[in-house]
Amino acid sequence: MSGPTSSSPAEATERLRRLRPKPFSHRVARLRRYGWHIAQCSVAAAVAWALAHFVLGHPTPFFAPVAAIVSLGLGYGRRLRRVAEVTFGVALGVLIGDVFAHVFGSGPWQVLVVVALAMSVAVLLDASQLLITQAGVQSAIITTLAPTPQVGFGRWLDAVCGGVVALVAAAVVPRTPLRRPRQTAARVLMDLSGWLEEAAYAVRNRDVDRAYAVLDRARDSDARINDVREAADDGLSVAMSSPWRRGHRADLQAVARLVVPLDRAVRNTRVLLRRITVVVRRGEDLPEATLRLLDDLATATSTLATDVLRQRPPDEVRERLVDVARRSSGVPIGASLSADVVLAQVRSLVVDLLQITGLGNEEALDLVPATGPPSDSPS
Repeated sequence: MSGPTSSSPAEATERLRRLRPKPFSHRVARLRRYGWHIAQCSVAAAVAWALAHFVLGHPTPFFAPVAAIVSLGLGYGRRLRRVAEVTFGVALGVLIGDVFAHVFGSGPWQVLVVVALAMSVAVLLDASQLLITQAGVQSAIITTLAPTPQVGFGRWLDAVCGGVVALVAAAVVPRTPLRRPRQTAARVLMDLSGWLEEAAYAVRNRDVDRAYAVLDRARDSDARINDVREAADDGLSVAMSSPWRRGHRADLQAVARLVVPLDRAVRNTRVLLRRITVVVRRGEDLPEATLRLLDDLATATSTLATDVLRQRPPDEVRERLVDVARRSSGVPIGASLSADVVLAQVRSLVVDLLQITGLGNEEALDLVPATGPPSDSPS
């Protein structure tokens, strides 16, 4: 039996690159992205504390702001579910902890038993990880800090108060999460267009540094695809939870459907760019017809990015892509391995982009004709 395969130096380098701290500019951009969430959590926490303190009369309602923050989180997804999980988890923990402390008192072995009991009951109820954790935490708190029924019930009311405030806050959202899915998808397409332009330039000018630089930029694109996916999920969550944003649901679902072909397009482009580095490093030539296909594909992708951003019908760009597909079938194959690989990736990329315009996989494939005869075969 062979041992485990060791990772290649390239894979190890890639893993180390991902572990490096992000540049400060990326962190600032991330803070800007989460700015609304942070402000919303802060205001909801303050309102929940004030309601529990001044309206319910609880002197230290620390779990009201905690419940509001946990329920809102740093994302729009599953907020209603989080509110229900936090509230039910607190109620379960309070109930078990209160009953146990009332019968057996407070102490280390009581904490051990009550936490195990509360979390086990939550598991048997097929609860989520958040609910199980809340049940354990609250049972421990009730057993040690609030071993009286009145305080335990107050803790549960604090959780309900924080959850209600979170529900109200969740309905108040800006238009940003509704615009962001199209903006992030268009940004990826614009990047892809730039990579294709750079690839053609690197081949024509034998620019090895530029070929490797554009490949490095493309290798960082996985985070961009995840941004599109998360933005679409956030937007759909907003449209589902906010009564004023439900009209955007169809558009957000359309953007969500772009994620898979967009991911394939980026992956196919990375394969193409890797072959471009081989072409430039070895001083190989690509047919001028193939380079023109790269130019036209870059232009079409840029136009598609604008269409996606502005919600324009993609009829014009679809025609351009079909024209690239038709001309790609006329480029002879067999001149060199690199030429064939680049041509194959161009054709695969056309299929991906046609799907981004709204076509199904079979429809897109039907629009890409078979390639022509090998370059050395008789005409």
